[in-house]
Amino acid sequence: MTAKTPVDLWFDPFCPFAWITSRWLLEVEKVRPIEPRWHVMSLTVLNEDKDVSDDYRAKIARSIEVVRVVAAAQQKYGDHVVGPLYTELGTRLHNQGLIDQPGRLPETVADSLAAAGLDVALAEVMESDEYDEVVRESHHAGIGLVGQEVGTPVIAVEGTAFFGPVLSRIPRGEEAGRLWDGVLTVAGYEFFYEIKRSRTAEPAFD
Repeated sequence: MTAKTPVDLWFDPFCPFAWITSRWLLEVEKVRPIEPRWHVMSLTVLNEDKDVSDDYRAKIARSIEVVRVVAAAQQKYGDHVVGPLYTELGTRLHNQGLIDQPGRLPETVADSLAAAGLDVALAEVMESDEYDEVVRESHHAGIGLVGQEVGTPVIAVEGTAFFGPVLSRIPRGEEAGRLWDGVLTVAGYEFFYEIKRSRTAEPAFD
């Protein structure tokens, strides 16, 4: 049996592009011998000292509430619950559009915990700083691999780390595998830093 290659992904549940990249990794897992491993990072922490718009800062201020819950679940149950909880959160926040209903965020988090088979009471840490140090430690572990001028997601595999890829659609099947192969080839070159073009499509999650 072919040994699977661990692939570490750092995410903030609020980020739609991290959500798409994470779903792509799950597609890659079906056609390439990889094992995704999930870690939190925080848009709030990333941007706390940066010059961003007031609207954006207000939005990401709520994001750390969700990150805290994921960190609390990881501390209580172990690393294996992070991926399934992220799936439940992301499905509701992005696929169902509940990220645009901030008043329902506590309910969305509680529903996600229940669907993942976890203690719904963990939603109470949303407004607590009890797990902020855990969040920061995980965040800095990921962002420290790629530098401060990027965001979420961050991927690390076989000694190589990079931001992204930023996708607006989720590749499926062998298309997902071919993209993975290409990303590894590019990221594996020590002196390669960036490919970029203007984004012309909004994120879609189906």
